[in-house]
Amino acid sequence: QVQLVESGGGLVQPGGSLRLSCAASGSIIRINTMGWYRQAPGKERELVAAITSGSSTNYADSVKGRFTISRDNAKNTVSLQMNSLKPEDTAVYYCNAHITLWTKAGDYWGQGTQVTVSS
Repeated sequence: QVQLVESGGGLVQPGGSLRLSCAASGSIIRINTMGWYRQAPGKERELVAAITSGSSTNYADSVKGRFTISRDNAKNTVSLQMNSLKPEDTAVYYCNAHITLWTKAGDYWGQGTQVTVSS
């Protein structure tokens, strides 16, 4: 059994900052790529940022230069520092991780955390 638990969402004014965190727990052998996705009302879920176990990163064009993804392999955590937030960043943000267990490997998701950017 694997759990991804997110924290750090909330309401922030345009131009403000938030930091999201996600911790993975369970019978984990290895965590491969970790990432953050978001889904706004009426839109499909989209990749925001991803980071490999070797710390290579990938960002959506819309967040480049504003968001920074990082991870702590020893603690099985991934974080997303979001600066210069815009109203269009409003969405539910989901943590994702590709995890290898003793018997299988696959993608796991957190429950989602709401980020609202509004004045």
